[in-house]
Amino acid sequence: MEHLCTEHIDVGSLWQRSHHPEAGGLVLFSGEVRDNHQGKAVSHLYYEAAESMANNMIAALLEEATQRWGLHVAIAVHRLGKVAVMETAVVVITGAAHRKEAYAANQYIIDRIKHDVPIWKCEYFAGGGRIWGGHCSCKEERVDESVIF
Repeated sequence: MEHLCTEHIDVGSLWQRSHHPEAGGLVLFSGEVRDNHQGKAVSHLYYEAAESMANNMIAALLEEATQRWGLHVAIAVHRLGKVAVMETAVVVITGAAHRKEAYAANQYIIDRIKHDVPIWKCEYFAGGGRIWGGHCSCKEERVDESVIF
């Protein structure tokens, strides 16, 4: 399965595919693009990745979480390219026999994607300017006021 896409993420379709007869707990995390950041209006986000490496790392994370929490369902998809306000940037769905494992695995997967997977975020502001970084709530990396998509 490809874990990266450049088109709209169909959350409903992913949800429909996530049901499993042994999964009593299903957890869906959807990371949405909000319209503001640190008091500034955001027009959109732009994501870049080392695609082959990122896809392989997400697959490995899903396999690790499946083994660790006994998951029956482990799905993760991340958008690349331009993502508008109120669109989905990333989805993680986990299913396990019980909710505790499904929640723990889901949080682990999204945290690892944001911290470890080579995907980079650029926020574009409505008033002009952009900031690279902040994908994992880490230090912002670079500011470049000269290029606006």
